[in-house]
Amino acid sequence: MDRTEANTGTRAVPEHLQFDVAALDRWLYENIPNGAHDGPITVRQFKGGQSNPTYRIETARTQFVLRRKPSGKILPGAHAVEREYRVMAALGAQGFPVPKVYGLCKDVSVIGTAFYVMDMVPGRIVWEAEFPGMSREERAAHFDAMNATIAQLHNYDPEAIGLGDYGKATGFVERQVARWSKQYLGDTDGGRVPAMDRLVDWLGKHVPTESGRSSVVHGDFRCDNMIFDAQEPEVRAVLDWELSTLGDPAADFTYHLLMYRMPGGIFSGLAGLDLDALGIPSEQDYVAAYCRRTGRDRLPNKDYLIVFCLFRLAAILHGIKGRLARGNASSAHAAQMVERLEPLADLAWSEAETARL
Repeated sequence: MDRTEANTGTRAVPEHLQFDVAALDRWLYENIPNGAHDGPITVRQFKGGQSNPTYRIETARTQFVLRRKPSGKILPGAHAVEREYRVMAALGAQGFPVPKVYGLCKDVSVIGTAFYVMDMVPGRIVWEAEFPGMSREERAAHFDAMNATIAQLHNYDPEAIGLGDYGKATGFVERQVARWSKQYLGDTDGGRVPAMDRLVDWLGKHVPTESGRSSVVHGDFRCDNMIFDAQEPEVRAVLDWELSTLGDPAADFTYHLLMYRMPGGIFSGLAGLDLDALGIPSEQDYVAAYCRRTGRDRLPNKDYLIVFCLFRLAAILHGIKGRLARGNASSAHAAQMVERLEPLADLAWSEAETARL
């Protein structure tokens, strides 16, 4: 699957993800600055995204982005658009690159689920971790921009920016292992995967001690969850905050490092590529840059966290498989995504077998 082609742009909204456009039109007029407009609004769904359906809303005056919960049966605690709205509002007030949020609607009578509306940020999304089509210098600069952005996020004091109660400050990794293990085991619609069953047991037996830090964590920090400036190596907006919480920043950064461990055939990965020829820093150098920016001397528990982060990503794919079985998958290419589940789980288990704990 060509991820860039599959995820770039918009499509007509499929029937199972449609909603009452006239009701949204009235809500925009009543609640959003510049929501007033002349003539009907146009609604199209973005191709990318597997969890919360995301739409481009075009009025005669401007464009917005709407993000909503999927309709139908959803797992408890999942698809929390209210949390996404809150964290983006708080971070945006600090100057962190997120889309400006305009309004949150919890009234399910409007379009059938809770939703929020945010700015449509211009720029480009890069869907492959090798940043195709760029020079060595441009790639190096974009990697440095990603590194600086996640370090900036982790350097905020949650209490100081109004997010002190956004999650529990301790026990993050243990809770995450329990949460994703439970989510995998509880989603019977997705079936069982032998490597995932082994990983549930291994992760539970080897939970490391705390790293001693807590910050706002994004939870899915990848190049394709950012909007870059169209010309400059600058992150203009970080997207998709559904998995954000308070937690161990080392775990959040380690998830970002998965790009170094995964081949392109499983996800957007760099494994097997000549990084020096591409101008991409080595994993070791990339970790060192993050540690320098965050005042660390090392990244603790990295081997365990690599295994956990691969498991969690596989659990997300397993959740997509379950939604596909239930008929409320958001993306048109959900079935192709699910094909990566077992190879990713096998990769996680191979990392577990060689982990140094």
